Amino acid sequence: MIGVFDSGIGGVTVLKEIIKLLPNYHYLYYSDSFNNPYGDKSSDELLLITRNIVQLLIDKGCKIIVIACNTASAICKDILRETFEVPIIAIEPAIKQVFDNSPKGKTLVMATKGTIESEKFLKLYHSFSNDEMTIEAFPGLADLIEQNKKEDLKIYLQKKLHYNNIKNVVLGCTHYPLIKKEIKEILGDVNFFDGSFGVAKRVKDVVREINLKERTFKLDFIDSSNSKSKEQRFFDIVE
Repeated sequence: MIGVFDSGIGGVTVLKEIIKLLPNYHYLYYSDSFNNPYGDKSSDELLLITRNIVQLLIDKGCKIIVIACNTASAICKDILRETFEVPIIAIEPAIKQVFDNSPKGKTLVMATKGTIESEKFLKLYHSFSNDEMTIEAFPGLADLIEQNKKEDLKIYLQKKLHYNNIKNVVLGCTHYPLIKKEIKEILGDVNFFDGSFGVAKRVKDVVREINLKERTFKLDFIDSSNSKSKEQRFFDIVE
């Protein structure tokens, strides 16, 4: 079984890419809506939360763990890998993708405050950034997406997306791919970059490395708030 977790349903954007490459496996998705949003948590808080989640997923039988949250990945992945023996695969903002593809025009990196302030993110940014790249924190955006507050989300984006001539957008939070349409309505026909496909490829490699056998597809869902509405929305997005 492959375990995937995020601060809510945003990580479904990662899960869908994994399923495309590995359709015949058993997945367990953990939506930690009780502790949402992660982006505003301290490092100590987030480490405690993620340790407990990883342990729960292992206890449920997961042989591979995917951190489908940029903030948790940036802050916690190294310590979690030192703590647990199972392979732990972490997402990171797709800044390198922009560098590798060298698209023309200005690039906006959207992320949470926790991600942007992390040492891992700053190292990545300084390695691949250029004069055409701008980073900005979007506090509270993931929570608006999580709660599906469409009108509040529209007002928020109109206020925050105050840029001209943006051609590329790095979606540095796994919730953000769920609002590509809304972002395009303000910024125009931009190119999107996110880390989901890279994570999926890495999961496929690890599955081969540990010889995790294929089974019939199965998908289980746990929400830390026991929210039935979150569960319904999750399966609606997966489909």
